[in-house]
Amino acid sequence: MSEPINANPTVLDVNALPTRGEDHKQEKALDSQVQELLSLAIDHGVDSDVQSQAPSLLSDSEEQEDPIDPQEIFDLIAHISDPEHPLTLGQLAVVNLSDIKVIDSGNRDEMGEVIIKITPTITHCSLATLIGLGIRVRLDRCLPVRFRITILLKEGSHQSENQVNKQLNDKERVAAACENDQLLNVISKMLATCK
Repeated sequence: MSEPINANPTVLDVNALPTRGEDHKQEKALDSQVQELLSLAIDHGVDSDVQSQAPSLLSDSEEQEDPIDPQEIFDLIAHISDPEHPLTLGQLAVVNLSDIKVIDSGNRDEMGEVIIKITPTITHCSLATLIGLGIRVRLDRCLPVRFRITILLKEGSHQSENQVNKQLNDKERVAAACENDQLLNVISKMLATCK
Protein backbone atom coordinates (compact mmCIF):
# COMPACT_ATOMS: atom_id res chain seq x y z
CA MET A 1 0.00 0.00 0.00
CA SER A 2 1.87 3.02 -1.22
CA GLU A 3 -0.77 5.73 -0.97
CA PRO A 4 -3.06 5.75 2.08
CA ILE A 5 -6.75 5.47 1.31
CA ASN A 6 -7.58 7.96 4.06
CA ALA A 7 -4.51 10.15 4.49
CA ASN A 8 -6.02 12.28 7.26
CA PRO A 9 -8.25 10.24 9.60
CA THR A 10 -9.80 11.61 12.78
CA VAL A 11 -7.83 10.22 15.74
CA LEU A 12 -9.04 9.84 19.33
CA ASP A 13 -6.65 9.97 22.28
CA VAL A 14 -6.08 6.50 23.79
CA ASN A 15 -6.94 7.91 27.22
CA ALA A 16 -10.34 9.02 25.89
CA LEU A 17 -11.39 5.46 25.01
CA PRO A 18 -13.98 3.91 27.34
CA THR A 19 -12.61 1.59 30.02
CA ARG A 20 -14.07 -0.45 32.81
CA GLY A 21 -14.17 1.62 35.99
CA GLU A 22 -12.04 0.99 39.06
CA ASP A 23 -15.15 -0.13 40.97
CA HIS A 24 -15.40 -3.26 38.82
CA LYS A 25 -11.73 -4.14 39.38
CA GLN A 26 -12.17 -3.74 43.14
CA GLU A 27 -15.34 -5.83 43.01
CA LYS A 28 -13.54 -8.68 41.22
CA ALA A 29 -10.62 -8.50 43.66
CA LEU A 30 -13.05 -8.69 46.59
CA ASP A 31 -14.84 -11.68 45.01
CA SER A 32 -11.56 -13.55 44.63
CA GLN A 33 -10.61 -12.78 48.24
CA VAL A 34 -13.97 -14.11 49.47
CA GLN A 35 -13.53 -17.28 47.40
CA GLU A 36 -10.02 -17.73 48.79
CA LEU A 37 -11.28 -17.35 52.38
CA LEU A 38 -14.07 -19.85 51.74
CA SER A 39 -11.64 -22.38 50.32
CA LEU A 40 -9.29 -21.94 53.29
CA ALA A 41 -12.14 -22.43 55.75
CA ILE A 42 -13.35 -25.54 53.93
CA ASP A 43 -9.86 -27.01 53.48
CA HIS A 44 -8.99 -26.75 57.15
CA GLY A 45 -11.98 -28.74 58.30
CA VAL A 46 -13.86 -25.82 59.80
CA ASP A 47 -17.37 -27.11 60.41
CA SER A 48 -18.37 -29.39 57.53
CA ASP A 49 -21.82 -27.76 57.57
CA VAL A 50 -20.36 -24.84 55.58
CA GLN A 51 -20.83 -26.79 52.36
CA SER A 52 -24.41 -27.73 53.20
CA GLN A 53 -25.28 -24.21 54.35
CA ALA A 54 -23.99 -22.51 51.22
CA PRO A 55 -24.13 -25.01 48.35
CA SER A 56 -25.03 -22.26 45.89
CA LEU A 57 -21.70 -20.53 46.48
CA LEU A 58 -19.85 -23.66 45.48
CA SER A 59 -21.97 -24.99 42.62
CA ASP A 60 -22.88 -21.74 40.84
CA SER A 61 -19.27 -21.10 39.86
CA GLU A 62 -19.26 -24.39 37.97
CA GLU A 63 -22.44 -23.69 35.99
CA GLN A 64 -22.50 -19.91 35.69
CA GLU A 65 -19.86 -17.59 34.29
CA ASP A 66 -19.78 -13.84 34.56
CA PRO A 67 -21.80 -12.65 31.58
CA ILE A 68 -19.72 -11.01 28.88
CA ASP A 69 -20.64 -7.35 28.42
CA PRO A 70 -20.03 -4.75 25.67
CA GLN A 71 -17.07 -3.24 27.57
CA GLU A 72 -15.30 -6.61 27.57
CA ILE A 73 -15.81 -6.96 23.81
CA PHE A 74 -14.61 -3.38 23.27
CA ASP A 75 -11.49 -4.13 25.33
CA LEU A 76 -10.78 -7.14 23.08
CA ILE A 77 -11.11 -5.29 19.77
CA ALA A 78 -10.26 -1.62 20.42
CA HIS A 79 -6.51 -2.29 20.36
CA ILE A 80 -6.48 -4.03 16.98
CA SER A 81 -4.20 -2.06 14.64
CA ASP A 82 -5.60 -0.46 11.54
CA PRO A 83 -4.02 -2.12 8.47
CA GLU A 84 -3.24 1.27 6.93
CA HIS A 85 -2.36 3.58 9.84
CA PRO A 86 -0.17 3.03 12.93
CA LEU A 87 -3.28 3.54 15.07
CA THR A 88 -5.84 1.26 16.69
CA LEU A 89 -9.45 0.75 15.66
CA GLY A 90 -10.49 2.41 18.92
CA GLN A 91 -8.38 5.49 18.22
CA LEU A 92 -9.88 5.80 14.74
CA ALA A 93 -13.42 5.30 16.14
CA VAL A 94 -13.91 2.36 13.79
CA VAL A 95 -15.19 0.49 16.85
CA ASN A 96 -17.27 2.26 19.49
CA LEU A 97 -18.67 0.95 22.77
CA SER A 98 -22.15 2.21 21.87
CA ASP A 99 -22.11 0.06 18.69
CA ILE A 100 -21.56 -3.23 20.52
CA LYS A 101 -24.48 -5.35 21.69
CA VAL A 102 -24.06 -8.53 23.75
CA ILE A 103 -26.75 -11.04 24.60
CA ASP A 104 -25.38 -13.38 27.27
CA SER A 105 -26.99 -14.99 30.29
CA GLY A 106 -23.68 -16.30 31.60
CA ASN A 107 -24.99 -19.87 31.37
CA ARG A 108 -22.49 -22.12 29.58
CA ASP A 109 -25.30 -24.20 28.10
CA GLU A 110 -27.02 -21.27 26.38
CA MET A 111 -25.96 -19.59 23.16
CA GLY A 112 -24.78 -16.01 23.40
CA GLU A 113 -24.57 -13.38 20.69
CA VAL A 114 -22.26 -10.48 19.98
CA ILE A 115 -23.29 -7.86 17.41
CA ILE A 116 -20.71 -5.26 16.43
CA LYS A 117 -21.29 -2.35 14.08
CA ILE A 118 -18.07 -0.91 12.70
CA THR A 119 -17.64 2.53 11.17
CA PRO A 120 -15.06 2.80 8.36
CA THR A 121 -13.13 6.07 8.35
CA ILE A 122 -14.33 6.86 4.81
CA THR A 123 -17.32 5.64 2.78
CA HIS A 124 -15.21 4.03 0.06
CA CYS A 125 -12.74 2.26 2.37
CA SER A 126 -11.43 -0.82 0.59
CA LEU A 127 -10.08 -2.22 3.85
CA ALA A 128 -13.46 -2.50 5.61
CA THR A 129 -13.68 -6.24 4.90
CA LEU A 130 -10.14 -6.83 6.17
CA ILE A 131 -10.87 -4.85 9.35
CA GLY A 132 -14.07 -6.83 9.94
CA LEU A 133 -12.21 -10.08 9.34
CA GLY A 134 -9.55 -9.06 11.87
CA ILE A 135 -12.28 -8.37 14.45
CA ARG A 136 -13.91 -11.75 13.73
CA VAL A 137 -10.61 -13.63 14.09
CA ARG A 138 -9.87 -11.86 17.38
CA LEU A 139 -13.29 -12.68 18.84
CA ASP A 140 -13.26 -16.26 17.53
CA ARG A 141 -9.96 -16.78 19.35
CA CYS A 142 -11.06 -15.10 22.61
CA LEU A 143 -14.72 -15.95 23.14
CA PRO A 144 -16.21 -19.33 24.05
CA VAL A 145 -17.61 -21.22 21.06
CA ARG A 146 -21.17 -20.73 22.34
CA PHE A 147 -21.14 -17.15 21.01
CA ARG A 148 -22.51 -16.25 17.61
CA ILE A 149 -20.62 -13.24 16.26
CA THR A 150 -22.22 -10.80 13.83
CA ILE A 151 -20.15 -7.98 12.36
CA LEU A 152 -21.90 -5.28 10.37
CA LEU A 153 -20.97 -1.96 8.87
CA LYS A 154 -22.87 0.86 10.51
CA GLU A 155 -25.82 1.96 8.37
CA GLY A 156 -24.82 4.53 5.75
CA SER A 157 -21.11 4.34 6.57
CA HIS A 158 -19.94 2.61 3.37
CA GLN A 159 -20.84 2.53 -0.32
CA SER A 160 -20.79 -1.29 -0.47
CA GLU A 161 -22.37 -1.84 2.94
CA ASN A 162 -24.60 -4.80 1.99
CA GLN A 163 -21.85 -6.60 0.08
CA VAL A 164 -19.31 -6.22 2.90
CA ASN A 165 -21.88 -7.31 5.52
CA LYS A 166 -22.61 -10.43 3.50
CA GLN A 167 -18.89 -11.26 3.21
CA LEU A 168 -18.19 -10.72 6.91
CA ASN A 169 -21.00 -13.01 8.05
CA ASP A 170 -20.70 -15.81 5.48
CA LYS A 171 -19.00 -18.73 7.26
CA GLU A 172 -17.64 -20.25 4.05
CA ARG A 173 -16.11 -16.98 2.84
CA VAL A 174 -14.58 -16.30 6.26
CA ALA A 175 -13.14 -19.84 6.40
CA ALA A 176 -11.68 -19.46 2.91
CA ALA A 177 -10.15 -16.09 3.80
CA CYS A 178 -8.58 -17.60 6.92
CA GLU A 179 -6.83 -20.22 4.78
CA ASN A 180 -5.03 -17.50 2.80
CA ASP A 181 -1.52 -17.23 4.30
CA GLN A 182 -0.92 -13.70 3.03
CA LEU A 183 -4.20 -12.49 4.53
CA LEU A 184 -3.46 -14.27 7.82
CA ASN A 185 -0.07 -12.52 7.99
CA VAL A 186 -1.77 -9.13 7.67
CA ILE A 187 -4.34 -10.07 10.33
CA SER A 188 -1.56 -11.30 12.64
CA LYS A 189 0.12 -7.90 12.35
CA MET A 190 -3.19 -6.19 13.11
CA LEU A 191 -3.68 -8.36 16.22
CA ALA A 192 -0.10 -7.96 17.44
CA THR A 193 -1.03 -4.77 19.31
CA CYS A 194 -3.91 -6.38 21.24
CA LYS A 195 -3.67 -6.49 25.02
